[in-house]
Amino acid sequence: AEGLAAAAADGELWKLVVTSVPEPGDARGYVERAFAMQDRVAFAVRALDTGAVIGSTSYHDIVPAVDRLEIGYTWYAKSRQKTRVNPACKFLLMRHAFETLG
Repeated sequence: AEGLAAAAADGELWKLVVTSVPEPGDARGYVERAFAMQDRVAFAVRALDTGAVIGSTSYHDIVPAVDRLEIGYTWYAKSRQKTRVNPACKFLLMRHAFETLG
């Protein structure tokens, strides 16, 4: 939760309206709400070079009966936006969904 709070503070991302980002003082609640969702699997995204948490992305709206899921609830620290982070994460999520989950 602390890492997510620090990542969200990089750019005051809680002001965005396009995704769900932890607001100041609510990172623990953000994590708890993500884990409580029945059709969401949330991931913290970490930087390979430092290990620091730099954002989050999720599988969501998971419908096993029709082998379907969506990728979203994605956000990254402002300093990591428009870098290779998002394409790399999406590639890993899609590869896992298709090759491992089927």
